[in-house]
Amino acid sequence: MARTVSVDMHVHSEGSYDAGDPVELLLEQAADIGLDAIVVTDHDSITESLRAARIAPEYDLVGIPGVEVSTAQGHLLAVGVEERPASYQPLDETVERVRDLGGAAVVPHPFQRTRHGVRKRHIGDCDAVEVYNSWLFTGYRNRRARTFARARGYPDVAASDAHDAAFIGRAYTDIELDTDLSNGELTSEHVVRAIKNGSTRIHGRRKPIPRSAKHYLWAAQRRTGRAVASTAASVVGSVSNLR
Repeated sequence: MARTVSVDMHVHSEGSYDAGDPVELLLEQAADIGLDAIVVTDHDSITESLRAARIAPEYDLVGIPGVEVSTAQGHLLAVGVEERPASYQPLDETVERVRDLGGAAVVPHPFQRTRHGVRKRHIGDCDAVEVYNSWLFTGYRNRRARTFARARGYPDVAASDAHDAAFIGRAYTDIELDTDLSNGELTSEHVVRAIKNGSTRIHGRRKPIPRSAKHYLWAAQRRTGRAVASTAASVVGSVSNLR
């Protein structure tokens, strides 16, 4: 027998520089709206995702850890891994590392350079492509991603890319499994295997444009602030070394 699970596999927690909600709130929201799982994919950090996966059964959800890795060519979702792949390595090498760790390598928001999406010429071997990301301003990038994925034979996935709990599930993926195990019995391995097999069906709607614009502005300010702080620390360190 088989069953279908509904998963939002691209969600950010307070472990990301541009989000602020604790994983408990994210899991509670996911359970309230009827999802079977979320994957917390913080930017280059897996600590909160591991914690979310560990306590997910308390919310009758499947625990699936993950991370959004910054590669040399753009962002990559590592779904179902318990270790963070090294950042800023070549995309193809990172894909292989994700697989070695037992995960699925998913290219999120492709072609959108303002959000570190991987360019078409760099997408080679991967396990799936995010063809619907609900943070995008218009549907053009999503349509382009879907056309590309289907032409290349990549499985489709959709995700909210939520940076606060209220937007979890605005886009999600139904994944057909070859088992009828309950959520408490399922593991991330079941989900990873089904993604790689292409047993997916997408659902989604875009976030309101004013909300997306506000997030982009806030995230840009946070990135600028971090860069300024890093530069200042380097200058202070250099001055100290001269003394």
